[in-house]
Amino acid sequence: MIKLSKRLQTIADCVTPGARAADIGSDHALLPVYLLQAGRCPSAIAGELNAGPLQAARKQIAEAGLAKAIEARQGNGLGVLQPGEADTVTIAGMGGALMADILETGRQAGKLAGVRELVLQPNVGEEIVRKWLVEHGYVLQSETLLEEDGKMYEVLHALRDEDSPEGVTNEDLYDPSFLAASLEPGQKREWLYRMGPYLLRQRAELLDSKWRHEIGKLERICKQMEQSDLAESREKQAQLRLEINAIEEVLSCLRTAKR
Repeated sequence: MIKLSKRLQTIADCVTPGARAADIGSDHALLPVYLLQAGRCPSAIAGELNAGPLQAARKQIAEAGLAKAIEARQGNGLGVLQPGEADTVTIAGMGGALMADILETGRQAGKLAGVRELVLQPNVGEEIVRKWLVEHGYVLQSETLLEEDGKMYEVLHALRDEDSPEGVTNEDLYDPSFLAASLEPGQKREWLYRMGPYLLRQRAELLDSKWRHEIGKLERICKQMEQSDLAESREKQAQLRLEINAIEEVLSCLRTAKR
């Protein structure tokens, strides 16, 4: 059986056993091959836009002896799927804006028909993906924040609203009342989208480290802007300071709650 990276293994562990999977942007088809080898999925589709990775995926599938169960297809996003072909869609390793665009384009084309589960790993812009899920009837079931090779990754596992267990609703997930920060409710909710409703509630171990790193980036941008006399730079700097203060306050609330 092939060995997956920590990131891909986290994604694989979210896939419901018995689901027909479609991995979009599959690269070398490592995830679909593992899902079949582990007996987690009966079949899979590996979607890839570019010819080079597509050939690598087909080679990996053939070497694993899984050519009858895994089909590698070339196409853009969910364009490789026919409605009703997959129960679970996995997408990993791209920006949140692109991921949401792929999902929305596929949704409008009917490609998400029958897809009850999404396992998503955006590299940046996680809040864009969370908002898309809420707007289109998917409910987060879990979030995992992990570190691999010096990088932080978030894995989001969502089910359609009708498949979500009783009591797990978007209304409850994004209720910001548990945050003791002195921010407006709308601002608190925005931070739930940005930091993750589960990660915040569970006070995920790496959450403080991730957002301290983000504060460092914002501080460096502010320092660069100090050298500019433009009014726009002063306004942007003030906005970034507000953002830094909000992050600090949310993290402070979590540390206080932890103690």
